[in-house]
Amino acid sequence: MAGAPEWLTHDYLEQALRSYYNDESLKIVKLEINPALSAGENYGGVLTRARLRFTLSKNPEEEQLQNLIVKTAIDDDELSKELMAPYDIFNREMNIYEDVLPKLNALLQEIGDSEPIFPTAIYVDRERTAIVFEDLSVAGYVMADRVRLLNVEHTHLILRKLAKMHATSAVLNERQSGCLESYDRGFFNRYTNAYSGYFVGGLLAAARWMSQVPKLADYGQKLFELAPHYMEIGKKCFTPTPGHVNVLAHGDVWTNNVMFKYDPSTGRPVDVLLIDFQYSFWGSPCIDLHHLFNTSLKEPLRRDQQSGLFQFYHSIFTDTLQKLHYRQNPIPSLLDFKLQTEQKRFFALHSTVVVQPVMISEDATDACFNALMNDDERGIRFKNRLYHNPKVQENLKAMVPFFDRKGLLEVDQCR
Repeated sequence: MAGAPEWLTHDYLEQALRSYYNDESLKIVKLEINPALSAGENYGGVLTRARLRFTLSKNPEEEQLQNLIVKTAIDDDELSKELMAPYDIFNREMNIYEDVLPKLNALLQEIGDSEPIFPTAIYVDRERTAIVFEDLSVAGYVMADRVRLLNVEHTHLILRKLAKMHATSAVLNERQSGCLESYDRGFFNRYTNAYSGYFVGGLLAAARWMSQVPKLADYGQKLFELAPHYMEIGKKCFTPTPGHVNVLAHGDVWTNNVMFKYDPSTGRPVDVLLIDFQYSFWGSPCIDLHHLFNTSLKEPLRRDQQSGLFQFYHSIFTDTLQKLHYRQNPIPSLLDFKLQTEQKRFFALHSTVVVQPVMISEDATDACFNALMNDDERGIRFKNRLYHNPKVQENLKAMVPFFDRKGLLEVDQCR
């Protein structure tokens, strides 16, 4: 049980299952607890896997098998806890699983769509900031390889589910008088710059590496000059645009925050579920798309084929809005939507230069939330090491000149 929360005991899980099954006589007869992910795999929480056998009162002689994932807050030092506090990520995720996602599912059922998009939380513990889920691996869902990245089949599956989540959230917000607009604490928000150690620190680490490469030195200098303005540009990007169809964005869509099911005979993906809603926020759906495309897609899909992916998403997004009779703002044409994606393309830069190097790192040295978020000596050393990765270097060589041509390295974009 090394690494598991001390309170995650036989009695605790027995009570959780009793609540879920509405059976006060349920008894756990066997329990195994192990970490679900290793260092460097996830920075948004601690995931613990529990395998157990239990009996129900209606048939006490027959043992049932249950596999659970328990998600809890990161138990790091006080400074890291202080940095995370303004984002309130754990309360937000608990609220979304309890209050929002069931309503989005109900809206899809209105139009005859029963396809699952999210896992079901079987127990939410606000006192310990914990959520207990059924382990999706039992139903055949697994994470794809975050280093190998995703092909077009994987990407289409994600976009189909994401478009439905976005569209139903816009309808829910319309029908319930702005009920989702209080989710205003995405990665960049007006309340805090607490993540600047990660965001600006990563930008500066990229700039330091680029300044040592003759063909990239000028771009590196632009990144240095951009750094003092970076957080404000991000806040502008995350601000909802009046007159557009704003949505409850997932906020952190990438390879490790989705789970796929594969056809055992072909090895091809056939379904996906969206997980991890800690950074969900009210804003443009384009931010989720830029993040997914620039953190998680194989090449040349990421570099050459994004236009078709935006079109694929747009067709499902607008179709769902129309079926649910959304009227609050004009449903965008494909041309309008493509223009909206350009307005939010700063997040493509951010996802490429700052975020993806963390996500595809295979070096677990210093790989912890503290080193990611802080700009002390250890944090700087950790972030500098990310840009030693040949894959990261290749991506920056290809993508930063593209972003420069888009004007995204200019300091005056924050006006």
